[in-house]
Amino acid sequence: MSLRIDTDAVMQALPGIRDQSDGPLCAYVYDLAALDAHAAWMRAQLPPACELFYAAKANAEPPILHTLAPHVDGFEAASGGELAWLHRQQPRAALLFGGPGKLDNELAQAAALPDCTVHVESLGELERLAAIAAQAGRCMPVFLRMNIAVPGAQSTRLMMGGQPSPFGLDPDDLDAAMQRLRASPSLRLEGFHFHLMSHQRDAGAQLHLIAAYLRTVQQWRQAYALGPLRVNAGGGFGVDYLAPESSFDWAGFCAGLPALLRDHGQALRLRLEPGRYVSASCGWYLMDVLDLKRSHGAWFAIARGGTHHFRTPAAQGHDHPFRVLRGGRAPVLRDTPVTLVGQLCTPKDVLARNQPIAALAPGDCLAFPLAGAYAWNISHQQFLMHPPPQMVFLPVAA
Repeated sequence: MSLRIDTDAVMQALPGIRDQSDGPLCAYVYDLAALDAHAAWMRAQLPPACELFYAAKANAEPPILHTLAPHVDGFEAASGGELAWLHRQQPRAALLFGGPGKLDNELAQAAALPDCTVHVESLGELERLAAIAAQAGRCMPVFLRMNIAVPGAQSTRLMMGGQPSPFGLDPDDLDAAMQRLRASPSLRLEGFHFHLMSHQRDAGAQLHLIAAYLRTVQQWRQAYALGPLRVNAGGGFGVDYLAPESSFDWAGFCAGLPALLRDHGQALRLRLEPGRYVSASCGWYLMDVLDLKRSHGAWFAIARGGTHHFRTPAAQGHDHPFRVLRGGRAPVLRDTPVTLVGQLCTPKDVLARNQPIAALAPGDCLAFPLAGAYAWNISHQQFLMHPPPQMVFLPVAA
């Protein structure tokens, strides 16, 4: 089992979704049963010595969080707003707070929560957190996010570290950080956080990275006489939108972890915090075709909605895959390449260019899969003041 794209649940729900629409359809549909099964499968693959957190920046809709809660050890936030939202939605969950540029009031917010760990990004942030936690009368658990270079590491198209970056501390900063921690009764070192790259689709390369993280932390444990620690290896597990079967091999990756932990993980506990790989495949973006037009010899399908709702194609720079869910009208086009666009008055409002389509008519529904992560929440939702899409959550069976 890996990422599965199954239209059955969406097709079965489509008539009811249409009944709730205020006109031509424009909706996000989240298959919570598929999400539940996928998260349970991901958890089952992990060795017992590993922890699984969900990076809520991928999709923090309440039903998504509720569905994932039984399968994860907690949730990761990257802003004070996300932190407050996650605590409201999942008040008993363990929370992680990462990201650069944390405000003092956000650090104070973290210090006031019952179970929140801060990923410290700089020496300055460490100093501020020590003072804020002391004022709150807390001993705050912290991870130091480290930006290390890993020899032999393969790069991806979104590098977060291993080079000059706003993320994490350089190894040269570690002495100063350890001195500050030892002088600060308000802080407690829980472990180290690494996240060098996103869109990683090579399980072997990810295992190579994690082995390097574990070896590095073991060296630091010896150098600074540290006890048992956690190693947070971040997320970044890649989804191949155009060939989902070529997405990150989670099962193969998890099968390789026991040997790594046996060889390099003494007194260490591994923590992972995926986002996109968890929720992408549960979501669909649906748009009804409003008009078909020919312009200078090229055909365009204009559909309700657009990239202001579904920015993923623009963000990823690809022609997003789609399915045509036929309506009741006879096809206007057959076996014709068509560019799929939305309602925005910009030529950049394109979801897929020159895609071969067997049959298409106004009223047909364009269904875009893999819309469950970094989709609605990253879109420029207020542009042109179009109404938002319907939000439909197909429930998990009782």
